[in-house]
Formats: sequence, C-alpha cells, structure tokens
Amino acid sequence: MDANLAQRIAAHPTYQKLKTTRSTLGWWLTAAMMVVYYGYILLVAFDKSFLAQRFGDGVMTLGMPIGLIVIVFTIVITAIYVRRANDEFDRLSEELNKAVLK
Repeated sequence: MDANLAQRIAAHPTYQKLKTTRSTLGWWLTAAMMVVYYGYILLVAFDKSFLAQRFGDGVMTLGMPIGLIVIVFTIVITAIYVRRANDEFDRLSEELNKAVLK
C-alpha cells in the first residue's frame, strides 16, 4: 500500500469517525456480554440454591431459562453489531473510499 494513501486515510475525518464509532460500540457490547455471562457464572458459583429453584411443577429449574437468556442475549448483541456494520459502518467506508480514492 502506498504510504501516502495510508496517511490520507488515517487523517481523514470520516475514518476517524468510523474508527471511534466502531470501537465504542465494540467496547459497549463487550462490556454488556461480560456482565451477562459472568453474572450467570457468578450465580452458578455462589448462589446455586437460587438457580436450583423449581420452575413450576416440572423438573425445570430457574437456571435453565436464565442460561437460555444468556444464549439469546449473545445472538441479539451479535445482530446489533452486524446491523450497525452493514448500515452505518459500510456507509462510512464507502464515503471514505470515494473521498480518498478520487
């Protein structure tokens, strides 16, 4: 890659916005996932009696739907990132390409 091109890209305000926005979103989603996942693991480690409570008259315990919620949450935050990447981040990348590669 041409060093001049790399410098033009790095200095462009659209690139700075793309980098900042993508990084901020990534850190927020990472923090949310860590809280949910490690919260569940901490419940497993320190409050087994809470998770072992029966859910209705059957054999299902409270830990099963909470574990399912953790899995669904993972899918949801992945979908949030993919949607933003396909909409906003791709648009910013196209704007950057048009501006820098004239």
